[in-house]
Amino acid sequence: MKKSIITIAAAVCMAAVLTACGGSQTKTETTAAAGTETTTAGTETTAAGTETTATEAAGGKLVMVTNAEFPPYEFRENNEIVGIDADIARAIAEKLGMELEIQDMAFDSLIPAIQSGKADFAAAGMTVNEDRKKNVDFTDTYAEAAQVIIVKEDGDIVSPDDLTGKKIGVQTGTTGDIYADDIENGDIQRFNKGMEAVMSLTQGKVDAVIIDREPAKVFIKENAGLKILDEAFTEEEYAIAIKKDNWELVNKFNSAIKELKESGELQKIVDKYITAE
Repeated sequence: MKKSIITIAAAVCMAAVLTACGGSQTKTETTAAAGTETTTAGTETTAAGTETTATEAAGGKLVMVTNAEFPPYEFRENNEIVGIDADIARAIAEKLGMELEIQDMAFDSLIPAIQSGKADFAAAGMTVNEDRKKNVDFTDTYAEAAQVIIVKEDGDIVSPDDLTGKKIGVQTGTTGDIYADDIENGDIQRFNKGMEAVMSLTQGKVDAVIIDREPAKVFIKENAGLKILDEAFTEEEYAIAIKKDNWELVNKFNSAIKELKESGELQKIVDKYITAE
């Protein structure tokens, strides 16, 4: 009897061991388009473990990161992140049959969040440029934009050429920050938020602020005595940033963006936040 019990116990232990070994060789994958979970057996493991993206870990959830200090593209309203980028992201997630989670963080933390797999994509009025393309891939563009110059109405700066030797306020990590380095003898003052740069201008601590056109329109409406120069500092395009070489997700986003453009839904989203002047 004891021998039978020992034999059964040994068999149970052996089954448990085999099950555990089999489990260590199983990889769970989640497709970016529909959040469909499939299980495949594998035999290779690495010392560092299997890397999973935010999409795979969430199982049907897309994690978006943004900097909600950039109206009308992203800002907080009644404790919710809203704006052009947020609405476009929700529309894309709906087309892909996935749930959307939006996380707010500093602008210069967005690309590292994508690279580490903590987020699937960033939508934050992000301009496509060569430096960023070294670290992330971009979808097709969904908006045209420009970096503009905000100054005091009674100031002596009337064109980009007048920025030489001036104190310039920018938001850290933005293209305004990047391009401002090209200003001859410019004293670049960096701020975590665009509004902080604008407030510094109203207080006379900087001579001008370089920032994206649409947020600039909002800031001058909220702060008397400021204006936007007629001549843009740079012209650029916005797109969604996705982890390098994740072409499956890029292609799915591009298809959704194309549908939104062709149906007119994307323009409706833009018109909701930007009214004709």
